[in-house]
Order: sequence, then C-alpha cells, then structure tokens
Amino acid sequence: MAALLEHTCSVCGSPHLEPFFTMSDVPIFCNILHSEQQEARNCPKGDIVLAFCPSCGFISNVAFDPAKLHYSQDYENSLHYSPRFREYINDLTQKLIERYDLRNKNIIEIGCGKGDFLVSLCELGNNRGIGFDPSYIPRAEHRHLGEKVKFIQDFYSEDYRDYQADLICCRHTLEHVANPADLLIPLRKAIGDRLNTVVFFEVPNAIDTFHRLAVWDILYEHCTYFVPSSLKQVFSECGFKITNLSEAFAGQFLCVEALPVAEKVTLGDRNFLLEESLLSATKERQLLPVGATSQATVLETSTLVTATRNRQVWTDSATYLLPETELNNVEEVESLHRDIQDFTNKFQSKIALWERKLTQIAQTKQRAVVWGAGAKGVTFLNLLKVRGAIEYIVDMNFRKHWKYVAGTGQQIVPPEFLQAYRPEVVIVMNPIYEEEIRQLVADLGLTCEVFSV
Repeated sequence: MAALLEHTCSVCGSPHLEPFFTMSDVPIFCNILHSEQQEARNCPKGDIVLAFCPSCGFISNVAFDPAKLHYSQDYENSLHYSPRFREYINDLTQKLIERYDLRNKNIIEIGCGKGDFLVSLCELGNNRGIGFDPSYIPRAEHRHLGEKVKFIQDFYSEDYRDYQADLICCRHTLEHVANPADLLIPLRKAIGDRLNTVVFFEVPNAIDTFHRLAVWDILYEHCTYFVPSSLKQVFSECGFKITNLSEAFAGQFLCVEALPVAEKVTLGDRNFLLEESLLSATKERQLLPVGATSQATVLETSTLVTATRNRQVWTDSATYLLPETELNNVEEVESLHRDIQDFTNKFQSKIALWERKLTQIAQTKQRAVVWGAGAKGVTFLNLLKVRGAIEYIVDMNFRKHWKYVAGTGQQIVPPEFLQAYRPEVVIVMNPIYEEEIRQLVADLGLTCEVFSV
C-alpha cells in the first residue's frame, strides 16, 4: 500500500498513512429523513478513501469534506425504540450512576441527539442535565422535566465553558469529527482545574468493522474509526487519563472512562511505525534495558528496533524491555494492520455473496424487506444498489415511518405494515436485534424466513 504524502495522522501526527479502501458516490447522510422518494435518491453524495496509520492504528477517511455536513433537526438516529437497545442503555446508565455516585449531580452530554440517554441519567439519578446537539427537537415527553434538563441546539464548544458538570458524556459523536483533538482539547480547557470531572465517551469499534467484517458500518458521516490504541493515544495527548476502556454491545462499541489531568500526558513509549517487521521510533522514548534496575535508556529518533517478543525489543546494540501496556498496543496495531491489508478482498467477497442472495430472492419472486433503517440498512442498500428487488425497509422509530432511504429510495415502514405486505424474507441489519425481531415477526402472525447480514 502506498503512503499518502499529503496527509498526516490526526491522532499521532505520523506522515505515513496507508490508503486501503475506497467507496465512491455514497450518501453524505444516512440518517437524514427524506419526505419524497426522488429527493432521497438525489441526496448529496461523497467519496470514502480510508487510510490506516501503522503507528497508532487510527483509520480515517482522507477524502472527507466537513463542509458537506450540515446537521439539522431532520437528522434522526435514535435507537431507543428497540427493547434490546433500551436494555443496554439502562444497564449502562445504572453502571455509571453506581460507579461515580451520580445522584443529585450535574451532567453534560455532547451530541445528545434527541436526549434519550441524558434523560435516563437524570431521571434514574435525580440529576440535572444539559444536552448539546443541533439536531435536537423539543419533545412533549420532556416537558415534565422542566428546568431539570436543558437542551441547547448547538455544537458544544469553548463558548460553553461556563457550564460545568460532574459527568460529561459523549456517545457516537467523536467518529463524526475529522480531527478528534478539535473536540477533546476544547473540552479539556473547559473543564479547567475540576480534575474530578468524569468523562465518558462511546464510539463504534473499528475492530468490529475491519476484523469481524461489520462492513455496513462504513459511512461518510463516520470520518474516523478507532481501536483501543488510537483512543488511548488521542485522550492522553489531549490531557486525559483513561481509567477504563472496554468493548460493549457485543463488541460493536468501545467505551472510554477518563479523568482530566493537571498536565498534558503523553505516552512516552508510544508512536511506533510498523513497517514489515521493523518498528521505527518516531519520538524519543525511554525503555529499560533487560537486567537494568535504575535509569532508563533513551533511544534516539533514528534508532531501529526489531519486532517485539515477550516484551523484549532488540536493537543492534542492546536489548530493552517494552512495558506490558505498550506491547499490547503494538500487537493490537499489528493485528489490525494484517486485517486491513486484505480488507478490500474480504469486503468484495461479502458484497458478491449478498448480490447472489438478492438475485436469488428476485428470481424466485419472493417478497423481501430489510429491517433497520439506520446507518447499517442505508449502507447495505446503497452498496448493493438495491432498488426494485426490495421496496421497503422496516424500522421501529416512528419518526422515520413513511420517509425514504437516502440514495436508493426505499420507503421506511412500521412493523405493522408487514401484516398486509406479507414478506417471505426479512433481512436483519444488526444480528444483536435478531431475537427481538423474530419475536415481533411471530407476534404479527408472519411465517417468513428471518436472517441477519
């Protein structure tokens, strides 16, 4: 893979980005609602060129143009109409309340969407909340909260630094920001010396996308893709210390809990550039020679070290001990590097498989619907260029009903629509919802085939 000379990594600054995947002419927004079918088909489109940073594992769309994105109240991505998702959110809410004693406290949510998560935190813990999101729409079910929960229809910025909180949360927003520091640094400045402020972020897990081949999560809105190593890097560089980092929602999400630190933290043992079997130091770092008991040794920028085994690093002059956490980061990036080297071939194989399945459905004249009109469903339909073979896509979010999918123009319908339509095939876009969808289909009196992508 050739390096991109005109781009540098937004997380670690490495100039050695490797392009590995392209998609052209995809909808700019998967979650904008369109009232007319032709309008949906003529929606604005853009290109995706994914590039991998072999230093920290960060993946970004180097063809991304932020000027194309204008978030408005037509943006609808709430998942809270699914019982399975509500179960996840309730568990997460309870965990955060118990872990950080969030009772009668102040909470800020950046990118709060329609406010569901923030309201849950405030109701269950008797907390006060402020949510920031330009796509928020005042809702009747929030009126009873009065002044307890306030929504500001704007992007969070340093302009709002006077708003302070015990917990600042941000779910599925950071991946929409081309340079993560553009969000994290103003946030750190706004927190100031309130070092007990807890920060919670949740992002899609790039390992799920590129290793487990959840390829329908590649979309224009997501201009950045994170693995644990790149999350650790960007949070530390922006003045936070991660206290917990874990996978969630069957490995689809990464959750970060962090605290601000008094001074900027850098990972002194970071920033390896993996190049075949070599690791090239891009910063001065300190490594303890094997057998040494005191002063660490500084490796100069030009030092080349061979690949690590058993936490040992070899140079042409000495053997050094790599910290356990750093070794884990290196192994993680190496593993992801292997995945993305063959990703395009695996992606094309998966597309070909579904093209065959949809052709078979069309040839046998079966009625088929897709279930899930979120990002996955919209990407699935657009990548496969599905139009006539599938007319409808089902979603439980009533705000999406009778609207049209960006790009391909399928109409979004409620589950009850299927009682009259009587499909023979239901294609579930997210396997985590398959069980509840099977039950809904059975409750509707349907005997169709249900399977996940």
